[in-house]
Amino acid sequence: MKISKEIKVALLGIVALVILYFGFKFLKGADLFSDSRSYYAVYDNVDGLTASNPIMLNGVQVGTVQSMELLIEENNKILVELSVLKKLQVGDSTIAALSSSDFLGGKAITLYLGNSSTMYKGGERLHSFNEKSIADMLSTKAVPVIDKVDTTLARVNRLLDSEAKENLQLLLANSQQTTEALNTILRDNQRNINEITSNMNQLVSSLRQTQKHIDRMALNMAEITDTLKQVEVTKLVDNANKAVTELETAVAKLNSNEGSMGKLMNDDELYTNMARSTEALNMLLRDIQAYPKRYVQFSLIGRKDKYKVDATGRVITLDEVKEMQDENPDEFRRPAPDSVEILPIKPDTTKVK
Repeated sequence: MKISKEIKVALLGIVALVILYFGFKFLKGADLFSDSRSYYAVYDNVDGLTASNPIMLNGVQVGTVQSMELLIEENNKILVELSVLKKLQVGDSTIAALSSSDFLGGKAITLYLGNSSTMYKGGERLHSFNEKSIADMLSTKAVPVIDKVDTTLARVNRLLDSEAKENLQLLLANSQQTTEALNTILRDNQRNINEITSNMNQLVSSLRQTQKHIDRMALNMAEITDTLKQVEVTKLVDNANKAVTELETAVAKLNSNEGSMGKLMNDDELYTNMARSTEALNMLLRDIQAYPKRYVQFSLIGRKDKYKVDATGRVITLDEVKEMQDENPDEFRRPAPDSVEILPIKPDTTKVK
């Protein structure tokens, strides 16, 4: 059976239309060979969002935007149809966020599945949310800054009027004169400045030498410290403690009645006897000096250089004693005091040759 040309043209046109339709769907981003479900989200503003824009989940595209419809009865909100993979677990806690996909203002829908208690089968409305783009944040931050810059520029323009310009020129002229005066002073005092610099260099050199001496002193102090550490300090302390202990023992003995010194310091009777003995001895010496004839026998025969000791302790001869007797006979005739009992010395019968 032969097919007429009209039927062939009709079939060709139908195939072309089918290809055109699917091609259009493909260009819009529709996946022709995978199962999908459609959901809806309502936004106040979808500026930059178009059909076929991607739907992202954790950075992976899971669907496309199918269409957008203006809802006049709902305060001109936008109803967006979302076509996503059928295997996604979309439920009552899923959020469809409108966000920026690039820095040029492109938009995309980002899904946040959440922990849903009820799963959707398609055709339900999802929770919508508008994320601020980088451009929005920059514009929000930049607008106040731009306003401040404009205000500042306006103030600067008001300050830079004719009078302010004259004052500024005077200020610049004065600054130039001051700079020239400083240059003149520097040129006139260049020699002094060089001397000051030289003195500073010498001072720095002296400080370096001083630092060397200080370092040497510190080293010596460290050596002295190390030497002191090596000294047997413990032994010295023990010897000092022993000496202090012995001194305390000696003082304790002196304070007690033990020993001669202790008895002498603590026994009042012994002290009294010694004082009496000393006093008696002094009286005996005075009596011997006053009445030597009672204790010493003088002989006229023999040598004439007999001697005795006077009251001052000086050695005197026999002739001097006789002269003293002739000059003061009453003193030599006065009897000895009764309070002193002194036995006379036995006369020596041996003649001095």
